[in-house]
Amino acid sequence: MASSSSTFFICISLFVSFTLAEDPTVSYKFELTYITASPLGVPQQVIAINGKFPGPTINSTTNNNVVNVRNKLDDLVRSLHQKRSSWQDGVLGTNCPIPPKWNWTYNFQVKDQIGSYFYFPSLNFQRASGGFGSFIINPRSVIPIPFDNPADNITILIGDWYIRNHTDLRKTLDAGRTLGMPDGVLINGKGPYRYNDTLVPDGIDHETIDVEPGKTYRIRVSNVGVSTSLNFRIQNHYLLLAETEGSYTVQQNYTSLDIHVGQTYSFLVTMDQNASSDYYIVASARFVNETTWQRVTGVGILHYSNSKGKASGPLPDPPQDQYDNTFSMNQARSIRWNVSASGARPNPQGSFRYGSINVTEVYILRNKSPEMINGKRRAALSGISFVNPTTPIRLADEGFMEVILQNNETKMHSYHLDGYAFFVVGMGYGEWTNDSRGTYNKWDGIARTTTQVYPGAWTAILISLDNVGVWNLRTENLDSWYLGQETYIRIVNPEKNNKTELPMPDNALFCGALSRLQKPQDTSPATFNGFSIGSYGWVLMTMMMLFLF
Repeated sequence: MASSSSTFFICISLFVSFTLAEDPTVSYKFELTYITASPLGVPQQVIAINGKFPGPTINSTTNNNVVNVRNKLDDLVRSLHQKRSSWQDGVLGTNCPIPPKWNWTYNFQVKDQIGSYFYFPSLNFQRASGGFGSFIINPRSVIPIPFDNPADNITILIGDWYIRNHTDLRKTLDAGRTLGMPDGVLINGKGPYRYNDTLVPDGIDHETIDVEPGKTYRIRVSNVGVSTSLNFRIQNHYLLLAETEGSYTVQQNYTSLDIHVGQTYSFLVTMDQNASSDYYIVASARFVNETTWQRVTGVGILHYSNSKGKASGPLPDPPQDQYDNTFSMNQARSIRWNVSASGARPNPQGSFRYGSINVTEVYILRNKSPEMINGKRRAALSGISFVNPTTPIRLADEGFMEVILQNNETKMHSYHLDGYAFFVVGMGYGEWTNDSRGTYNKWDGIARTTTQVYPGAWTAILISLDNVGVWNLRTENLDSWYLGQETYIRIVNPEKNNKTELPMPDNALFCGALSRLQKPQDTSPATFNGFSIGSYGWVLMTMMMLFLF
């Protein structure tokens, strides 16, 4: 890989200290650069962190304070759920971008949170060029987990991939065209193993995961792609689902699982095969013409230390429902909350009885295929296409909210809400009606940050509005998000108690109509904990974490 001439820096320092509350601070140094890589055999520009594509895993523990000092690379990074601090959320509706060559300290706490997530560039389509990595929040040692400690943690990032970079993809959308079929699927930033000489050219580097026979590993899988739902499977191995986006699940085995854009799952996988050969790890496109989309398949290798040979032969079959989403929806409905397990706190997850809370507000958000608005092709929610303002906005609403996500398009969508874990209580085909509430799961519906909405179907979510601030609700499909399919929710607290939003940070940035309030900053190269910080671009970082009730 060759580094390009433009260098960008994000710093998450490398030390552990303590705040006044004696919660440890965990910091990392991040250096962002454009490098040249060839994940699908064609040289292209990708976004690397510390010279790596994908970026390094951030490993934290419940209640850690995480400090970032970084500059702006055009925009950047999301993955966590902020508690009482939308000032640190990192989307243009709530935060100003960091000017070129400026340094800025980003400080947030992973309060009462656990689980598996990922971070990524949040604006201008940069995620399509990389800049993403895994984010793990481990429970405190005094909190039990609902399974035996695994031999190790393995992170796997899967996603559709285009050889065109994010700038070219953006131009395609701006010109009113669709992106078309991806060029492939990457697994941890690498192309497919050459399982088929016709479909996979020679010389492509593939991902290999080394394991020991008889051991059980926790495998955390995130779909970091642009817009394609993927079916994940490991040849001859069961996937015991244990957790998703900070919620422990009822444990059940799957031979494969559909993972939609923006979602993360963690599985317990036992290496119980005879290792007569290596085994395929597969991530293949869903809800498409599988013959036409054969190349949109990621293939890695699971290698036992006592393996007797290379993997060969056909890939394990995907679900046989190419034109029927019923299997996938039933699979999604089967994912349930483990109500007896402790989350980030010692009390059981199920002690938050969401099904008994009165709904005070109901909103139905409908999408449909992109259409022309003011001469440009745009995507919308309930007929409104969002355009990021020059001055960050603060919209208002309050109460316990029920949101119906109605997908009137012919493609799958994933929706994400910053600042919250919402409860997925129901999904079904056709138009949602009041009678649909009769099908809701009011006991152990999964709490998560990103949910899928099937084509021609609805998904109902419940949100306990106890995290004050301004929070972004959006589709995770990058093309529709870029074209305006997002909105903002403001949660206000009329009672001035401990749930009130944290004050504006002393180092808050000002822009747009308030740019006159911004103090100048020394733009000479700075140092933080011994590391140099500098930049030639803009960065906007969003970290979103799951808050467990």
